[in-house]
Amino acid sequence: MKEYPLFILYLVAFSWLVTRIRFFSSSDLSRPQLVILFLLKVMAGIFYGWIGVYYGGLAQMQDTWSFHAGSIQEYHLLFTHPGEYFTNLFHNPYDKGMEKFFGANDSYWNDLKGNVLIKLFSLFNIFSFGYYYVNVIFYSFISLFGAVAIYKVMDHAFPGRKLVILLSTFLLPSFLYWSSGLHKEGLIFTGISLVIYSIYFSQLDRRITWKRVLMLFIGLVILLAIRNFLLVIIIPALIAWTLAFFWPKKSLAIFAGVYLVFGIFFFTARYLVPSLDFPQAVVEKQQAFLKLQGGNSSLPITQLDPTAISFIRNSPEALNLSSIRPYPSDVKHILSLAAAIEIDGILILFLLFLLLHRGPWRSPNNLVYFCLFFSFSVLMAIGFSVNNLGAIVRYRSVVLPLLIIPMAASLDWKRLGRVFGDIKNNNNV
Repeated sequence: MKEYPLFILYLVAFSWLVTRIRFFSSSDLSRPQLVILFLLKVMAGIFYGWIGVYYGGLAQMQDTWSFHAGSIQEYHLLFTHPGEYFTNLFHNPYDKGMEKFFGANDSYWNDLKGNVLIKLFSLFNIFSFGYYYVNVIFYSFISLFGAVAIYKVMDHAFPGRKLVILLSTFLLPSFLYWSSGLHKEGLIFTGISLVIYSIYFSQLDRRITWKRVLMLFIGLVILLAIRNFLLVIIIPALIAWTLAFFWPKKSLAIFAGVYLVFGIFFFTARYLVPSLDFPQAVVEKQQAFLKLQGGNSSLPITQLDPTAISFIRNSPEALNLSSIRPYPSDVKHILSLAAAIEIDGILILFLLFLLLHRGPWRSPNNLVYFCLFFSFSVLMAIGFSVNNLGAIVRYRSVVLPLLIIPMAASLDWKRLGRVFGDIKNNNNV
């Protein structure tokens, strides 16, 4: 029963702390709002852990408790073999594990993502005494930095849309759920957000500070450690964003040109450096997922070949898989039902945006293009390599805010209200 008073103690302490840290308090969010948003993340993280206990097999949610179990072992290792504790993260047990940067098997980099989480959670255990739900408080605090960073960027880019941005950032169901649980997504989104925050405000102020450089570095290191393929995907988006800053009138052409060059490089790099066989790496990732036993959550997909023709041919299926599934017919449990309802809502929002957006976007086009091109690249990477619906919904949750916030903030909500008002009045006639 020691967990309950410890949980309450830390919950009160961190609720107070989020109102005192300047990064949070400078967000134009009030203290009550910050506390409420933090508590929502804690509640989502608790629900995430509960689902993992009671419905782990059905919803493919065992990983979170596996990480916790590993962190308990690491926690004890700190006191029995401290030298090993501080060095085992850098140990490579494979003959060529360091060379397999995108490898799905026998790869140091593939193991690193889980090892980093276990090490982080073991540090939490020093203060939580190994209680899972107390660790949720620590993780919610860390991942709150990512959500607040994106909120600050979007709030500045879309002035006068605070409520819409607030709801789109913090209350998007799949994002709130997956980024609050003890898993990778909260850290991944924080890494992406720190990169966006540092670039956006450095360009806005036309100066680079050491704090923003440090923030950029931390964000990129998080992506490298937790999901290294995202580091590769974000590089062309950052290059295009930087070039577009100097030639803003040609932003769209620059983004398209940079992605065309990187697309060609993706398929031809292996002829220059054989180890840079990106298509084969994607094929191997797909094969690794196909070998997993995902039960009812796994879908039949067309197997890729490491050729440009195969990728082009499979692109519609990949985009459909990562952007539109699950269909209502895919629903097997409460999480897939929630995901199906959410994606239908997003598609409706997209249609409303096309019909009722506020004319030319008032946000800097470079930010919008970055969000669009980066998110689309991530979705395509997911669709090409993953066939498990649970994994797809989890993986894509980190880019959904980057797509939804600009749409929601650019929608003419007053005009939409008038449309629904007219429909209601016509029905009453």
